[in-house]
Amino acid sequence: MDFSGKYTSLKREELMQEVQMHMSERRFQHVLGVEETAIALAAKYGASEEKASIAALTHDYAKERPDEEFEMIILRDGYDQDLLNYGNAIWHGLVGASMVQRELGIEDEEILEAIRLHTTGAAKMSLLDKIIYVADYIEPGRNFPGVNEARELALVDLDETVAYETKHTLLHLIEKEQKIYPKTIETYNYWVARKATLRN
Repeated sequence: MDFSGKYTSLKREELMQEVQMHMSERRFQHVLGVEETAIALAAKYGASEEKASIAALTHDYAKERPDEEFEMIILRDGYDQDLLNYGNAIWHGLVGASMVQRELGIEDEEILEAIRLHTTGAAKMSLLDKIIYVADYIEPGRNFPGVNEARELALVDLDETVAYETKHTLLHLIEKEQKIYPKTIETYNYWVARKATLRN
């Protein structure tokens, strides 16, 4: 895919090189899998394939940065201090988007928001937000119980896939007795609990 120059001054190969320099080979292969999946979902559901490609390539840009760097940015840039009680799993999306903006010069708010929300989701999500959230979960390299069901669902109903992913992510966090970021609960309440209420 050739980029139009509207959302980034970099060509696709240049953006890929920038991203690759900031992560392990294993992580980079994941990123390429997310991009492939995101473009396919964008084509199916009528979103911008270019935006899907850029957001997918950059969604984990900050994933392997040291905790100290995130902590410094959270303190310096006026983020909610409660964020310090969470870790990289939350930071690399929420704070990582600002690194993408600052270091890669990507200013498009829809792309940045999709990066911010790709691990937590939100009650209000754009089509691109949903595509990156789901593509990150079902890309070809993923292998966990339920991933094939999620892949099949994604071909039929993106909203239902968001609900499925949110529910199973929450179950996984509870099983591991991990701290749950409030936005993940908000996503669950909207996409899973509210839908169940509407059905009854």
